[in-house]
Amino acid sequence: MSAEAQLPTVQVEGGVLSISGAIDAHTVISLRAEGERLIKTASESLKSLVVDLAGLSNTHSAALSMLLCWSRLAEKQGISLSFREAPDRLISLASLSNLEDWLQSRT
Repeated sequence: MSAEAQLPTVQVEGGVLSISGAIDAHTVISLRAEGERLIKTASESLKSLVVDLAGLSNTHSAALSMLLCWSRLAEKQGISLSFREAPDRLISLASLSNLEDWLQSRT
């Protein structure tokens, strides 16, 4: 599989922001920017958005940072952001930063 095919993606459809692929320190910057663009666009017509994490194939602490950034942006945009299908690895990373309750309270 080529490196390009392995890049993570984010898309929004019907009030669901879906992430797929592997997130690491090298891929998180562009994914974060695209997610922020989608959140801003969604704020024009939606009051809530669900981030579907089921498609994550690998997680890194950078993914948790990205979700925190998206959460702050959504709040500024007046959107309620929640998460579903958080992988166990992401929950473990969140617990190391005392963010497990934050992540799970938004499911």
